[in-house]
Amino acid sequence: MKSCQKQILALGIIALFVLTIFSPLVSSENQPDKTNGNVSLLDGDEEISLLRVEHYLFLNAEDNTNAFDVRYVFPPDYQYQVPILLEVLEDSTADILHYQIDDGTNEPNKIAKFTIGAMEKDERVLIHFSCWVLVKNHEYNDLSEYVKIPEKKDLPEETKIWLSSTDVVQARRILIKYTAMQLRGGGDNLISFANNISSFIKEHRYFLFFLQLKLGVFFSQDAITTLFINGENVGRSHLACALLRSNNIPARVLLANNDQGFWTQMHYMVEYYCPDYGWVLIDPTKGETPYDTKKQVVNRVCYPEDEEDTKTDYIFPLMKGEERWIWINTENVYPYYVDCDEGSKSQMFNESEITTDSFTADYAFFRTQNVFHQYEKYLKMNLTGENLGHLQDAISYQKQATSKLQENDDINEYIYFIDKAYDEYKDIDIS
Repeated sequence: MKSCQKQILALGIIALFVLTIFSPLVSSENQPDKTNGNVSLLDGDEEISLLRVEHYLFLNAEDNTNAFDVRYVFPPDYQYQVPILLEVLEDSTADILHYQIDDGTNEPNKIAKFTIGAMEKDERVLIHFSCWVLVKNHEYNDLSEYVKIPEKKDLPEETKIWLSSTDVVQARRILIKYTAMQLRGGGDNLISFANNISSFIKEHRYFLFFLQLKLGVFFSQDAITTLFINGENVGRSHLACALLRSNNIPARVLLANNDQGFWTQMHYMVEYYCPDYGWVLIDPTKGETPYDTKKQVVNRVCYPEDEEDTKTDYIFPLMKGEERWIWINTENVYPYYVDCDEGSKSQMFNESEITTDSFTADYAFFRTQNVFHQYEKYLKMNLTGENLGHLQDAISYQKQATSKLQENDDINEYIYFIDKAYDEYKDIDIS
């Protein structure tokens, strides 16, 4: 009976859509030009944040299996963020034989690979781990209020891949182009256009999203469906990308953990390319752009071929969406989801936030990059003897660096221990 009621209500949603499909969009002239509202720092100062993403990854075995690999998205060294280390926590019940960090198929993406020992049928194990990340906050205060919408021929070649029209980002569809034209309002200012898109997506037919949420019935998260009846952060990101791409503005989906303050199955955001500036963050769910870099950890920069894997809703049913970012090389083991109280989940924590001078901030960031690149390099090697000792000591110093910054908000203590980690890596001799 309840199932029938849900279906009837779902049909009601569609009926509401039919009634509202031809409702006029808000003109771009009436759209608020929203910013993040942050107060600028003093000249020469920078804000540094220590972010931690904690993951609970449960695995079920459907049958007996030998040792296998689990690959999982890991934060890349990307723009204003740099990973520090991956920390496996003591309550993990999986038999973790080895772990390392590998390059993803496309730059700058990274993958954490766990080698897990044999499992028996119906056994359930947990990989409980944290990813520590250092972030230099960027508020985009240096972004001009006016940037002309580019022509395709003037774009850097490497950005043009994110002009594609895909199955879920239907940038060439007439309705997308028409909506984009209304939001653009006849102007040529990229910044205003992006602001209008961000505000529009947050508010557009929100009551339909609310109904879907209450019913637990979500439809496809592609751009067109989201335009008709709203969607989650997945669909909203697809819609933002479609509207931008329809005007020759490269736009791409980001898989992230953000500052929502509760357990989630990750979050989807967007970046668009601004000529002579670079990539600019949008959070279409919050209706904000530019969006501060300190508010999330980016786990993956999605290429067009990834977008097929972003289409599935990750709240209903059974929190399945994140499974698309987990690769297991056996058919006998699968991730376990129920909800964010039981089963796999993740959350981002802002562990420390300090303001320091630009030189110190840049040095901390640069040295962390040095250390991380050595860390991922040597994790993959079967080191022994003194070399293994240096690796273990270096990792210990990396942990102490995060601990000192977390406890004391002291960037100098962080730098002291990250420098000691760097020295340990320099002493590894594999010649």
